[in-house]
Amino acid sequence: MSHEARLRELGIELPPARPPLYAYVPVVVEGGLAWVSGQLPWVGESGLPATGKLGAEVDIPTGQDCARLCVLHGLAALRAALGSLDRVKRIVKVVGFVSSAPHFTDQAPVVDGASKLLGEIFGEAGRHARSAVGMAVLPRNTPVEVEFVAAVRD
Repeated sequence: MSHEARLRELGIELPPARPPLYAYVPVVVEGGLAWVSGQLPWVGESGLPATGKLGAEVDIPTGQDCARLCVLHGLAALRAALGSLDRVKRIVKVVGFVSSAPHFTDQAPVVDGASKLLGEIFGEAGRHARSAVGMAVLPRNTPVEVEFVAAVRD
């Protein structure tokens, strides 16, 4: 089954690809890899579903939902760059940045929100290497930011 068909089967509609707000490009394709810039969990035009730090204002399930939204925005950017997600051979690497209170050490379960969604969509090709990194603060006080790398077909 194609990745685009799998999205339809799961009832997932990607948001529109967001133009960058600053001096970067959303996706760079080079050497058979697509590098997807860090994505925030936008809802609608300018809203975030939560703000603050995991272990303080934000709980793990909310953080997981934010990580999932980040991936959806990343996939929208990737589709816009490639023309179709069917060009994705596999997801190679995911990096999840988690805004964390000083005592919070559960970054990995938060980033599982991203990893599990990629597995649902891409199956075995969605299994990836990963880092889950605690941060003092993230842009716009978002609790989570996710970037990833995909191997692509010509």
